[in-house]
Amino acid sequence: MSEYYKPNRGSAWNYGGKQWKLSRSKIDLFLQCPRCFYIDNKLGTKRVPGFPFNINTAVDTLLKKEFDIHRAKGEQHPLQKEYKIDAKPAPHEELDEWRRNFGGIRHEHEATGLIVTGAIDDLWINSKGEYIVVDYKATAGENAIKELSDEKEHHKGYKRQMEVYQWLLRQNGLKVSDIGYFVYCTGTTDREAFDKKIDFDVNLIEYKGKDSWVEKTLFKIKECLEKDTIPKTGKDCDWCAYWNARKELEK
Repeated sequence: MSEYYKPNRGSAWNYGGKQWKLSRSKIDLFLQCPRCFYIDNKLGTKRVPGFPFNINTAVDTLLKKEFDIHRAKGEQHPLQKEYKIDAKPAPHEELDEWRRNFGGIRHEHEATGLIVTGAIDDLWINSKGEYIVVDYKATAGENAIKELSDEKEHHKGYKRQMEVYQWLLRQNGLKVSDIGYFVYCTGTTDREAFDKKIDFDVNLIEYKGKDSWVEKTLFKIKECLEKDTIPKTGKDCDWCAYWNARKELEK
């Protein structure tokens, strides 16, 4: 069996178990396909994940180190100066935990009892004392990413991701700006040679979040998880489409 895919988890990690939490990625899975979400979180068979992109992890790690240098000095990062952003990297005693995978920011939603979690990349603060959610993204291509598209599903997912983080921070009592930023790094392919390195175009993309949908979605998720029947597939779920096509062939 692949080292990247272990389909069945222990009952403690399923809905109702002591270890189960509603992560930001699980919320997005529910929005993509309630059927996959239910099978994953209620029945305990995980959806097949995408292959891990270690270059993205490397970029995240290096950006965190870089912004932390300026955080420790209490000064702006050059990217903030370049874009004339009223912000500095924010010092906060919980930041290391909020960044940690399988840790992150957490909040128990009283009305549903769901424990919602999400691990942020960075946190800035402006002169008004408002915290700013920052997310790092990395890709490669001929053209640098300078804006998020309303047509691309993964870009819409990035926006929802930021809004969940904004909502979580607000539930933890922080004053949070509606404005967040994506530090988008595009590995360029127009160099003459590899020469043991990849050059990145780095762009700062502003996004104004609207997190009013989050709480409404939690009620829908709770209703879904409490049912005894598997819900219908999502409209554009490739996983379900493949499985349905396979079942037709095997008849």
